[in-house]
Amino acid sequence: MKDSDDDLDLFRESVGSVRRLKTDRVRSRPPAPRAIPAQRQRDEARVLDDLANAPIDYSAVETGEEITYLRPGLQKRVLSRLRRGHWRVQDSIDLHQMNLEAASHSIRAFLEHADRERMSCVKIIHGKGLRSGPAGPQIKRLTARLLSRHDRVAAFASAPPNDGGTGAVYVLLRARR
Repeated sequence: MKDSDDDLDLFRESVGSVRRLKTDRVRSRPPAPRAIPAQRQRDEARVLDDLANAPIDYSAVETGEEITYLRPGLQKRVLSRLRRGHWRVQDSIDLHQMNLEAASHSIRAFLEHADRERMSCVKIIHGKGLRSGPAGPQIKRLTARLLSRHDRVAAFASAPPNDGGTGAVYVLLRARR
């Protein structure tokens, strides 16, 4: 501490007396420009661009076109139970990427298989038909038409949203006689 005091005294002796200069110049600095969150703006622009130009995830879109069928003579509560998943799905088939002919053959073969195995409830995933263009969901209509004409089908209804929604159908099969 003694050395620093000696240095300070030596400095004052060397410089001598000083006086403040008077000037008309303003001493304060101009205000700093407002900060621009440039990175945040770039991030938000990128997100908007991604949302505008990204491919659409059609699996997340519901068309609202439920299909249902109840064989005459059955109570309506059978259909409501089927919609809610009252029966355990014993097997399922996925018709995605099939043309109408292949889907028709697959549905018929699947129903024969379910009949041989004595299943009571199955699921057919037909898709929502969102990529079918102006013709609409062709495989979905084919599925409904084939199921309503099949003698073993007691009822069918679009699956709940957590199990395919309007892109799948639960099928309740009648017991063999």
